[in-house]
Amino acid sequence: MEWRDEGILLWVRRHGETNAIIECLTPSNGRHSGLVRGGASKKYAGMLQAGAQLSLEWSARLAEHLGAYKIDLVRGRAAGIMTDRNALAALNNVSAMLVEFLPEREPNDRIYEATLGLVDALEEANPYWPMLYAHWELALLEVLGFGLDLTRCAATGQRGELSYVSPRSGRAVSRRAGATFADRMLPLPQFLIEKTKPNIADVREAVRTTGFFLEKWVCPAHEVKELPPSRARLLKLMADMVMEDPSEEEEIFTEDELKWLAAYEGGQDTEDPAAP
Repeated sequence: MEWRDEGILLWVRRHGETNAIIECLTPSNGRHSGLVRGGASKKYAGMLQAGAQLSLEWSARLAEHLGAYKIDLVRGRAAGIMTDRNALAALNNVSAMLVEFLPEREPNDRIYEATLGLVDALEEANPYWPMLYAHWELALLEVLGFGLDLTRCAATGQRGELSYVSPRSGRAVSRRAGATFADRMLPLPQFLIEKTKPNIADVREAVRTTGFFLEKWVCPAHEVKELPPSRARLLKLMADMVMEDPSEEEEIFTEDELKWLAAYEGGQDTEDPAAP
């Protein structure tokens, strides 16, 4: 039994004196572990860094076995991430969340592309990586079967003026329909549904909303009491993080900026999902 793929290194741990076990997120084979013979040696020290893009060749006698990897480095990201504590906290949390919640060996292009775009943005110090992180949590909810419906108002069916998310249904609610219960609603920052540029306060509101559903729906489904501590650490750093507030003339992404961001989003459609 064998396959070849590429993958993002999520974690590595020593196994015995000379070997290592690694876990990678791959597009065609999902979250997958394997043994790297000699992986604890100096030869692999620079290669086996979290976030690295690896060429993988996995083989085992039977599919259910741990198996062994032969690896080559495609792209190292340590130099760009390890020197930025915010980026490092985000990477650590992404890895922890995937290991905690994503089923093993189940391929999913959606979460792979979202993760690949995010780790690239972290390495390159893309100023909008917090925005991409919020979208990443939305993607994680979706692939785990708990996607939010942010396309139209749950009460009226209208697509405009969506301002809230219902904590009961995970569906968007318009400003008018939700006004009476505004104090019970979750925020819906506009950058989640439109081509608007967020500030850091918008991102904090977005991850407050996604975090609510991760705790309410995902944790019980996986029989865990709480989200990984790495997420709380990241949110604590976000409390002091600064993103430049867009001016009134720059609130909407230009076409060139959308193309630039699309490179981090796996080429996904950048059209407004709330447009009629």
